[in-house]
Amino acid sequence: MFNDRLIQSLRDAQHLVILTGAGVSAESGIPTFRDAMTGLWARYDPQQLASESGFRADPALVWGWYEWRRAKVMNSSPNPAHRTIAQYQQMVPKLTLITQNVDDLHERAGSQSVIHLHGSLHTAHCIACATPFALNATPTSLSESKLVEPPRCPACGDYIRPGVVWFGESLPLDSWHAAEAAAQHCDVLMSIGTSALVYPAASLPLVALNAGAKIIQLNPDKTNLDAKAHFNLHGKAGDLLPALLQAVYAQ
Repeated sequence: MFNDRLIQSLRDAQHLVILTGAGVSAESGIPTFRDAMTGLWARYDPQQLASESGFRADPALVWGWYEWRRAKVMNSSPNPAHRTIAQYQQMVPKLTLITQNVDDLHERAGSQSVIHLHGSLHTAHCIACATPFALNATPTSLSESKLVEPPRCPACGDYIRPGVVWFGESLPLDSWHAAEAAAQHCDVLMSIGTSALVYPAASLPLVALNAGAKIIQLNPDKTNLDAKAHFNLHGKAGDLLPALLQAVYAQ
């Protein structure tokens, strides 16, 4: 089923980097952003719900929408792709897991030290002074259109905002530097369920490629990375990854 060179590349890997995108969480029922029919941006204006200006214009709409997304994540479960990636961490000398997803499904599947490039739905902080804020264990909205007034910062009184990266904002520097360093020093990088369109995350496979690493892509659809990857596996990550793990580590 799998190319012998692909299997050997993974068997020989000393530092494996795995980069995951929305396609991995979509297999757990988490809506993606770019799907033509069901994607979140097909139904909502990104600038209204994923920018500081949109939040300032209608904080109750934005806060309620993110609380709805947090509730959806909390009601979802890790899928076979998440669980297999956690297994990989036990099999290779070093694995760095980098995700563009803002859920905690990798952690719930057992993965450790996940690098979150785009922040997390499960964190929050003040929009003005950046003071961290502990979210309620139970989200305050189960509807994507319910208006929910955001909490106020106990330090300065301004609004608390979701701990995700919005349009026009930089990635968390510590996370980005760690991800870039891993890409520069790995010998294999697997890009799983990502469109290869969102920069700077989409540059990480190219960083690894330029440093001499083998690039493996798993995605149901073709992407801009197809022409550059050493191996392209087209299909669902939840189907491909368990079979690949079995092939690589079969005795």
